[in-house]
Amino acid sequence: MSNLISVLLGFFGGTAIGALFFGGLWFTTKKMLTSKWPALMYLGSLILRVGFTLLGFYYIGQDDWKIMLIGLLGFISMRFIVLRMTRTENLEPIELDKEY
Repeated sequence: MSNLISVLLGFFGGTAIGALFFGGLWFTTKKMLTSKWPALMYLGSLILRVGFTLLGFYYIGQDDWKIMLIGLLGFISMRFIVLRMTRTENLEPIELDKEY
């Protein structure tokens, strides 16, 4: 029973990390279009997201590497879920100025 609980906690921990990582990536790309300093915003978001992800996987995988792999499965599955949730149907092309 204890093994089942650790597997479930590893999977749901990986999905939580994946939701924060990919949700943060989506949020950053949406806000970067109107930001005054988009490169700084992207770099700061990247450092925060990767740091949180590494710490989360370190915490999940302390006991067993198999639990870390199950957490990675939850992380990857969350990628597809966030991708489906943030899909936009009607994309319009952005008009660029012809003057350079």
